[in-house]
Amino acid sequence: MTKAPKLLVAAALAAIGLSAGPAAAQQKFVTIGTGGVTGVYYAVGGAVCRLVNKDRKAHGIRCSVESTGGSAFNVNAIRGGELDFGLAQSDVQYNGMNGLGAFKDAGAFGDLRAVFSVHPEPFTVLARKESGAKTFDDLKGKRVNVGNPGSGTRNSMEELLAAKGWTLKDFSLASELKADEHGPALCDDKIDAFFYGVGHPSANIQDPTTTCGAKLVSITGETVDKLVAGKPYYAKATIKGGLYAGNPDPTETYGVLATVVTSAKTPDDVVYQIVKATFENFNEFKSLHPAFANLDPAKMIKDGLSAPLHPGAEKYYKEKGWL
Repeated sequence: MTKAPKLLVAAALAAIGLSAGPAAAQQKFVTIGTGGVTGVYYAVGGAVCRLVNKDRKAHGIRCSVESTGGSAFNVNAIRGGELDFGLAQSDVQYNGMNGLGAFKDAGAFGDLRAVFSVHPEPFTVLARKESGAKTFDDLKGKRVNVGNPGSGTRNSMEELLAAKGWTLKDFSLASELKADEHGPALCDDKIDAFFYGVGHPSANIQDPTTTCGAKLVSITGETVDKLVAGKPYYAKATIKGGLYAGNPDPTETYGVLATVVTSAKTPDDVVYQIVKATFENFNEFKSLHPAFANLDPAKMIKDGLSAPLHPGAEKYYKEKGWL
């Protein structure tokens, strides 16, 4: 998909001699990078853009959603000026801000700015029922999708493996399918399991549980306890029993928060309008996906945010008396 420019469309039209008219002259296009189209990130981007575009005649901003490779891709694309906003796991936001993990070579992204956090994202392992896997340790020697390079899921998987003293070679196959591909691969017996950070309920998890009876697998143990205790962006999580066909019991795991990030270079008024559109229509926002049902603005403006708040977001939160 072509990357949307951050400049005024009117300027581009003027450069080629076309008249944009008074209204179009003020119009700005912004793009939110998300993830796979079946994931909750894409739903977040779609919900935000829907609410922003409702009042585009008043504020002159047109918002569009782009399906991308995920968290790390989005942070790098914002850094490179190819995206205005992006969804990122809270651990990826932390690592990007501090030049750790996938950002070690590029260094700290000092201009990374937080906008708000969204839903919890438990790390989710789904396995073929024929695999017999009950815990993460049961995946050793099996065919596992570890996430595509550039995704937050892949970064988190690598951190978990390092904590356990494992490498990708501990799997008989470590595939790198995108989130939209791992469900069909599971049901087609091309992999035994996949690891995925996602908000629940998710169609991405529902489809394989319904189609081929896939089973949720817990991620627990001493290693996980130490990992959660030592990292500010992780927290224990439980996937409720009964959310998915054939999975009646709760599944214990851990995870991160989904967050919306941008650059310090994004104009204050643009960020202000994105935030205002979301929170002024908050009940509608929560209705746009089941994973949003329990969101609380008081938590969204502080939990999981390791980068500084963008001034445009901070302005709105202060106006509301939340900061």
